Amino acid sequence: MRGTIGVPVRLKYTKHGKVRFIGHRDVARAMERAFRIVQLPLTFTEGFSPHPKVSFGLALSTGHESDGEYLDLVLAHDIDLEAVLEPLSDALPDGMAIVGATRIVDRAPALQEAVTAVDWRVNIEPTDDAAERLAVGLAATALPTTRRRKGREVVEDVRPVIRTLSLVDATTIAMELNTQPRSAKPGEVLAAIGGLTEVSARRTHQWIERDGARREPLSADTREHAPEARAS
Repeated sequence: MRGTIGVPVRLKYTKHGKVRFIGHRDVARAMERAFRIVQLPLTFTEGFSPHPKVSFGLALSTGHESDGEYLDLVLAHDIDLEAVLEPLSDALPDGMAIVGATRIVDRAPALQEAVTAVDWRVNIEPTDDAAERLAVGLAATALPTTRRRKGREVVEDVRPVIRTLSLVDATTIAMELNTQPRSAKPGEVLAAIGGLTEVSARRTHQWIERDGARREPLSADTREHAPEARAS
């Protein structure tokens, strides 16, 4: 996180079950409440209304599950990160859990800018020609679909967003989508292909691609923990 003094940390959390129906703002409130309960030594912004230095990654659409969401925060001093994973999870709503934490370098690129691709597992309504429709979609030069932008409907081409599409079984599609410079929801991709209807979707991975390397956010921009000096 840019321009901060303290210990930058990245957390990985999951969102499964009924909690998938709470929105991004409610997730942020739940996280801040958990931080207060566990008494994390957060740093705060200056000014009239200080708030914790917490920066969330890509927003997850309401109704979608995830095996890996991320946020960055800045601690006032170093702590045992492994020791707070379970207490933080216990303080979160059912279906959410903190599953990983790491220290990151100062001024690490923001997650929303750094993540370049995401993987999805999408459950669809059964159809006999799902494989053929996916093949046609991948072969298409354009896949226009109607999306809502700032309260109005616009037609956009989602074909450049698609990296891979494959049928895992009769009702499951594996999907890898770009997030830069534009992204799309799984349901929007299926709508553009036509004849395929999303039942549920789970984000399984997020990727940061840089200098020829491909890493998940918890293993990108990390720094080694300097051991505490022992008294002589």
